[in-house]
Amino acid sequence: MIQIVRVEQAVGQALAHDITEIRPGEFKGPAFKKGYVVKQNDINKLIKLGKNHLYIIKGETDLLHEDDAAEALATALCGDGVYWKDLPREGKICLLAERDGLFKVNVDALNRFNEFGEVMCATKHTYSVVKKDDQVGATRAIPLLIGRSMIDGAVRIAKDCGGILTTLPMRSVKAGVLITGNEVYDGHIEDKFESIIRKKVEALHGTIMDVVFLPDDDERIAEAAHKLIEHGADILITTGGMSVDPDDRTRFGLQKAGAEGLLYGAAVLPGAMFMIAHLKNVPVLGIPACGLFAAATVFDLIYPRVLAGETITRKDIARLGHGGMCLKCKICNFPNCSFGKSN
Repeated sequence: MIQIVRVEQAVGQALAHDITEIRPGEFKGPAFKKGYVVKQNDINKLIKLGKNHLYIIKGETDLLHEDDAAEALATALCGDGVYWKDLPREGKICLLAERDGLFKVNVDALNRFNEFGEVMCATKHTYSVVKKDDQVGATRAIPLLIGRSMIDGAVRIAKDCGGILTTLPMRSVKAGVLITGNEVYDGHIEDKFESIIRKKVEALHGTIMDVVFLPDDDERIAEAAHKLIEHGADILITTGGMSVDPDDRTRFGLQKAGAEGLLYGAAVLPGAMFMIAHLKNVPVLGIPACGLFAAATVFDLIYPRVLAGETITRKDIARLGHGGMCLKCKICNFPNCSFGKSN
């Protein structure tokens, strides 16, 4: 069991918790660690640290110490691609990405986990792109001592969903790019889209296998899409031809090619005229004209999820409406901002 005793009466007893020392600008950490047996010459230092009473360990208890609780919670929270390695510090454990990839949170399960109140887990936002060993979350038991039944309940929620936190691997794609529009094809204006797309694809370890410039012609758009797939493209990215103008034919050309599950329109600004479909099981993403002048659009929210193998539904796109308005900051800090933070 755990007892509270005056500091002078703790000599010869084992501490039930770390005693933290803070020296501003110099040090913050344990001056005495859990399990340390208090000695007579420790008394003055303990009193200087503001400790008039201490928790000490006496025999067995049905309560878990914060460190033991944190280890149980961390193990349960970590799904595929998330791990922890360092022992708890003051009852807290950091959770890390096991690989480069797309960090994903079971938000509903996380909410139920945190509703216990005496346990917590704080995370990065779901669908964040992360690097190996990035911290993606942290967990702890709030009180120094916590009932085993509380921990068992929280652990059960995490285990039932296979771990609340996961990191999905993202594949390195060969992208085929279709840039449509008579004004570009006929040379009336210079294309600016190719360099933008190339930068976004290469940032996530993909390559551009070919770029095709096309007029606003259904037949030629359909033919070019099929050729890119035949030549090995495992994703198609289209630009231009996405508005309601009668000359904008991109999505109609893709429909002619046989694209399936075409979703047009997104509750995101910039990017309301975004399109996603599949052609011969190859994802097709259509970027509207806003991609020319906005640093981040709906494409940047959806593209990593496609690379991670997710099938994007109308419900997924609808959920982006909450947080789907770019604030047009003078200096773009995406992804470290509210844009796309839908949950």
